[in-house]
Amino acid sequence: MTNEVMKKTTDESRSTMMQLIFPSDTNYHGTMFGGKVMEYMDKIAAITSMRHARGPVVTASTDSLDFVAPIKVGDMIDVEAFVTWTRKSSMEIYVKVQTEHVYTGERKTAVTAFFTFVALDEHGKPTPVPGIIPQNEEEQALHLSAPDRYELRMQRKQDRQKSL
Repeated sequence: MTNEVMKKTTDESRSTMMQLIFPSDTNYHGTMFGGKVMEYMDKIAAITSMRHARGPVVTASTDSLDFVAPIKVGDMIDVEAFVTWTRKSSMEIYVKVQTEHVYTGERKTAVTAFFTFVALDEHGKPTPVPGIIPQNEEEQALHLSAPDRYELRMQRKQDRQKSL
């Protein structure tokens, strides 16, 4: 069965993770270590892609990782991910990190990124994944723009191989 025949909604694999930010999570500026945020993002993207593929996956790429607002001690972060688009065995996962002030409830987007994961079979080889059915305006917009991001990733990969 190809991913065009078998499709899942974004909610079937959407995943979220909440964390409270402590001083040990921050750098000397008093903001969260970028690498720690990236760890949480990669983890939630992996969970999302495993839920979508219902099997093992590996990270193939990360792109458009944008830090747009600081994350401070005492903030809660809500790390959310969903599948935006699929190819035969690969999945593009959108990850958004929002801060939430614990006392006021004010939320701000702090970090966004796109991850690409590849589903693997029992022999460690790429295996087909279901397609995706976007459900709201944000998901539809990301789904429609995904082929352009895919082409950019492929171009970057070709350019990198030429320079090696």
